[in-house]
Amino acid sequence: MALFSLPERAYSAFIFDCDGTLADSMPLHQRAWIAALRQYGATFDFGWELFMSRAGKTIELTVAELNAEFGLTLDPALVSAAQRAEYDALAVGVKPLDEVVAFARERARAGCPVSVASGGDAVTVRRTLRTIGVSDLFPIVVTAEEVAHGKPAPDLFLLAAQRMGVAPADCLVFEDSLLGITAAERAGMGAVLVSRPG
Repeated sequence: MALFSLPERAYSAFIFDCDGTLADSMPLHQRAWIAALRQYGATFDFGWELFMSRAGKTIELTVAELNAEFGLTLDPALVSAAQRAEYDALAVGVKPLDEVVAFARERARAGCPVSVASGGDAVTVRRTLRTIGVSDLFPIVVTAEEVAHGKPAPDLFLLAAQRMGVAPADCLVFEDSLLGITAAERAGMGAVLVSRPG
């Protein structure tokens, strides 16, 4: 179950984050992170709050930031590969966040442009969209490899708006992370925070 409140203002186009917004995948990503970090000898607690404070950033950047925060020398490439492998094994069980998916379908049926903008890598994001049964819904999918700066920079959302042919001010972004909300606001877009009970 996902909870969100729509703004009073009307918007003509809609951009959705993938993990934690369309897909209930964040607990699986955290499990994969914990396993990958343990594999390479990290001893700090990668709890939910620390995990969510990095949500929306690339895996490699997150490892570099964790190194700086905890005085470690983890190899970003090795830890990232391990995290992706762990997540791949878990991802078959990912479920949609039905309320957000239903809203996206409703807007698409009404003729509104809809797109996905995710800080994840393209292979993982597209597989997640297929797994939760929405790959047909989003003709435009923008991922981290396509922009110079990830969230909280506005690049992902601005590129999605450009590809939809819609002005940023007419776009409403759905996000589960505060970094994503900041990115949407920096893009000059409306933003909706999606929360997951528990």
